[in-house]
Amino acid sequence: MNMKQYSIFALLLAIFTLNSCGVYKKYHSQSEAPENLFGTGDTIAQLAQEASIAEVSWREFFTDPLLRQLIDSALVRNTDMQSARLAVEQAQASLKAAKLAYLPSLSLAPQGSVSGTMSKSGSTSSATWAYNIPLQLDWNIGIAGSVTVNKRKAKAVLEQAKAMREATQANLIATIAQEYYQLLLLDRQLAILTETDSLWAVSLEMERALWENGKAYSTAVEQMEASTLDVKMQILSTKRSILTAESELCKLLRQTPQEITRSSWGAYKLPERFGTGVPAALLQNRPDIKAADQALAQAFYNTAAAKSQFYPSLSLSGLIGWTNNGGLIANPGALLMQAAASLVQPIFAQGKLTAQLKIAKYNQEDQLNKYVQTVIDAGNQVNEALADCQISAQKDVLYKRQVEVLRNAYEGTHELMNNGKASYIEVLTAQESYLTAQLNEVTNLYNGSQAIIGLYIALGGATK
Repeated sequence: MNMKQYSIFALLLAIFTLNSCGVYKKYHSQSEAPENLFGTGDTIAQLAQEASIAEVSWREFFTDPLLRQLIDSALVRNTDMQSARLAVEQAQASLKAAKLAYLPSLSLAPQGSVSGTMSKSGSTSSATWAYNIPLQLDWNIGIAGSVTVNKRKAKAVLEQAKAMREATQANLIATIAQEYYQLLLLDRQLAILTETDSLWAVSLEMERALWENGKAYSTAVEQMEASTLDVKMQILSTKRSILTAESELCKLLRQTPQEITRSSWGAYKLPERFGTGVPAALLQNRPDIKAADQALAQAFYNTAAAKSQFYPSLSLSGLIGWTNNGGLIANPGALLMQAAASLVQPIFAQGKLTAQLKIAKYNQEDQLNKYVQTVIDAGNQVNEALADCQISAQKDVLYKRQVEVLRNAYEGTHELMNNGKASYIEVLTAQESYLTAQLNEVTNLYNGSQAIIGLYIALGGATK
């Protein structure tokens, strides 16, 4: 190898090494959170002293086997989940193509032709065959590491797609669980209303008996009948709500409307107490924060790619094959060889390159702002969900006591009415207050379950 050939080889090796390593630094994921992101005082103390529930898989978190079956089915059948999976596969294909961009492209383009002459008398000469069988090589080398930048950007796109798939899964699991527990709530409310309907029917018959014996007014019977009819209408409305809830679940499962098999209320409870992790760990589990971070990475590499446009680009091409040069048929033909190289350095591009770089920088700044906002939103969501859990637990104690007190009042008022010591208005008031307290108690329990599920998702759970 002479000195000139050695210099060319060294130049190509240096260019390839530069392109492989990349002129620009790799993007480093954001890890810092705004000060007091998760509040102060009792909230931050609870966050810091307990283990993280975000590491718990959804199968461990939801212990109801029927709910698990619904979630399993939804993860396979749901349209949004299928779209999220396809987005990941598309990103994987793009990353594979970006990795192969380091290699040159090869193409085979054989050509053949036949020619001859015809005299005025109409006679023809023998045909002459010509052919070219070239194998062509093209290699566009980005001196400033543009190939590496594109590969890293494609990897960021893939990671973002994975994060979006995790977010879709978490939201789907949360929605399925919320709809499922709403069904259990409606079942429990229907049971309370049905039992109330039976009890109030007995009270109505008793009041009618008193009226027939001249010990009560007709208005008392009518008032009690009106209350009983109101309960019957609530029963019908609750049954309709059950059908609606089942229909919503069927949509998520991508199946035709049908009855949803479910457990009874209270058969399987959600965790009443769990850890929530320290703030630094919370950011690592939220898929929306992961996606925002990868969007920022893409903007970072777009800026790098815009910078690389100011550097020269080197293109290598070569051709090798056989040809008969249009002469007589020869087998094999003459060897065909060609090599070329071009170096292009942008000088003036009508301001397009500068504009593209400015746009890329503005977009990177915008993505950084969006990332910070995503983190702040996550902190607020955690705070609100945690507060909902705490308030629901405190209300539960009060509702239980209220139901107990009003049940005693209801039973005592009934007994007084039977002895003629209480009016029908007192009985109606006691009955309706007791029913309202029962419905409020079960609704609060449902709200508590929604708060726990919300906190689980806010901390980055249900992605495993």
